[in-house]
Amino acid sequence: MINNEFEKGKVFSFSKEIDYANGSIVSKILLKKLSGNVSLFSFTKGQNLSEHTAPFDAMVQIIEGEAEILINKESFILFNGDCIIMPANIPHAVNAIENFKMVLTMIKSE
Repeated sequence: MINNEFEKGKVFSFSKEIDYANGSIVSKILLKKLSGNVSLFSFTKGQNLSEHTAPFDAMVQIIEGEAEILINKESFILFNGDCIIMPANIPHAVNAIENFKMVLTMIKSE
């Protein structure tokens, strides 16, 4: 099994660990555990994750740029430093208003 997690015991900067790819969404796994995972994403302007649900809570932390997060069709505009928790089993979507990077922390429900 390949370990795709980031190296432990090493200082890093979220925004420097992922680049933009024109017209794409890029993701990297920071930590992956049975209880959930933490991933780093970059979106170029106009890219999106279409509406979906997940069986666990997920926290989005914007580390660069501007994004729209839709939760149950309600729109939230987030900027660098903003966070929002998308509740388990509620439809949500992500839209790149501008290029942006985010950390996604998913905690599985018991």
